[in-house]
Amino acid sequence: MASNRALKVADRIKEVVAAALETRVKDPRLGFITLTDVRVTGDLQQASIFYTVLGDAAAQADTAAALTSARGMLRAELGHALGLRITPTIEFIPDGLAETASAMNDVLSQARKADEELAKLRKSAKPIGEADPYKKHE
Repeated sequence: MASNRALKVADRIKEVVAAALETRVKDPRLGFITLTDVRVTGDLQQASIFYTVLGDAAAQADTAAALTSARGMLRAELGHALGLRITPTIEFIPDGLAETASAMNDVLSQARKADEELAKLRKSAKPIGEADPYKKHE
């Protein structure tokens, strides 16, 4: 479990980097990016920034290259904004959230189709044995 201070620093890093990407980074390769999560080590020396990009594989690759080239400038922005003794190193990691959600939707649609087929079979189903399977005492 991360400390309360690490969680606060992670939230602040997310805010600062999002603002810097919006206003300071002028790289045309930078696509429509969303920062999904920031995780900071307990000693506040490393920050992993998870992001998603709207677009195809080429847009994702271009955005990854733009983030890599802007890493130094973003770290300098963090240093000014955080006021920590040591500015954390930052690493950008593409978030697999979109792919996971897509796979989950595929699984749900397969389950829905299987349920529909089972409902069709259930309508025309008849009991194997007698219509009234319970024994009657006469």
